[in-house]
Amino acid sequence: MTSDLAWFAIGLIALVAGSDWLVKGGTRLASQLGISPILIGLTVVSIGTSMPELAVGLRAAASGNGSLAVGNIAGTNIVNLLLILGLSALLRPLVFQLRTLKLDLPMMTAAAVLLWLLASDGTLSMSDGAVLTVCAIFYTAVLIYSARRENQSVQDEFAEEYAGPVAGAPVRRTLLRDVTLLLVGIVVVVIGADWLVRGAVGVAQDFGVSDAFIGLTVVAIGTSAPELATTLVATFRGERDIAIGNLLGSSVYNILLILGVTVLGAGRALQLDPTLVRIDIPVMALVALVCIPIFLTGRRVSRLEGGAMVAAYLGYLAFLVVGQM
Repeated sequence: MTSDLAWFAIGLIALVAGSDWLVKGGTRLASQLGISPILIGLTVVSIGTSMPELAVGLRAAASGNGSLAVGNIAGTNIVNLLLILGLSALLRPLVFQLRTLKLDLPMMTAAAVLLWLLASDGTLSMSDGAVLTVCAIFYTAVLIYSARRENQSVQDEFAEEYAGPVAGAPVRRTLLRDVTLLLVGIVVVVIGADWLVRGAVGVAQDFGVSDAFIGLTVVAIGTSAPELATTLVATFRGERDIAIGNLLGSSVYNILLILGVTVLGAGRALQLDPTLVRIDIPVMALVALVCIPIFLTGRRVSRLEGGAMVAAYLGYLAFLVVGQM
């Protein structure tokens, strides 16, 4: 048991560190390639902070642990929407831009409901993976179109956070540094995912709990660390559009891109734990649906609502733990 916990802890540390390096290298490289700051924030960062989920998903699926891969995605999105968004609102009430209500909120809800429907038969087939991946491509295209028409204040906020290299900096040296950081981050994330999945499966066997339970709890919370860090830092800085855009964008990509690629990468259908299909994926979809009235009421999340969201997550976590006893 000690060795399993050690593998899990080391893998989690590697995932968090590698994801941070991957996002930093990717954002700087994208900036040097002339990609606008708002697109970097809404796409590169959102996808980058989801890389731990992708690495864990591919490794788990390759090992025949489909429930761990899907449980991680469902659990991570519940963490994102209840725990992280709730904590962010507790620190500072979140006010939404029109783009969030017109694009991010509907896409996040539609992605969650789509996964619920696709998983209702207890499997995610190769065709399901293809549907999710195509939807991810469509979402990215719409996001790019929308970002180019975003108002100036939001663009300025992203420009301040994801500005390009300082004028006069050696281009070759900076480019080499960014590419190296990106590649090292990818390698560390992949290795960390291997260690984390090995440890997580061992821990599940040691304690007699399901792979889905491990994916929904410790793995989901661990792989959400990049989103947590990005969101809380942006909240402290008053960069609310970055905080919300990253969190909701990451939640959409987790389902559409990460899970779609995971299923296609497995090369076979993923068999899902019945409890995951009956309870946890519907809970994820329900959380997304509940966000609609919360977001639309005054176009903000108040401290009271944020506290209720955190309390709801703690209640869900308690329910999972009691269910394994």
